[in-house]
Amino acid sequence: MNKHKETTRFDSHALGLAFKDARERKGWTQDYLAERVGKTSRTIMGIENKGQHPSFDLLYQLATLLEVSIDRYFFIDVKSKDSLKRKHIDFLLDSMTEQELTIMEGTAEGIRNAREAEVHD
Repeated sequence: MNKHKETTRFDSHALGLAFKDARERKGWTQDYLAERVGKTSRTIMGIENKGQHPSFDLLYQLATLLEVSIDRYFFIDVKSKDSLKRKHIDFLLDSMTEQELTIMEGTAEGIRNAREAEVHD
């Protein structure tokens, strides 16, 4: 057994936030989603707010019903170690229109330019 093997933990909290955002965009309550998947609203709340690990079957049901791609939560670049905030921002960006993305791009460029200006002062 290799003691120096690098391991990564599955970030179920980020996935729970993605499920919550998708559920809210659909206008569904936790009770309604729980009924659709045959669980309690407490189970849904635990997944969304506390990052509790759903069973594989429940994970599949939630991802399918809420139309959430889970690739980014399983196939992460270990070297980049994306933060929870970065994952959440990426998720939000995926749901934006081209016009909204243009606004976000301008905002990000403005922040970068302001940071560069501070360095040169």
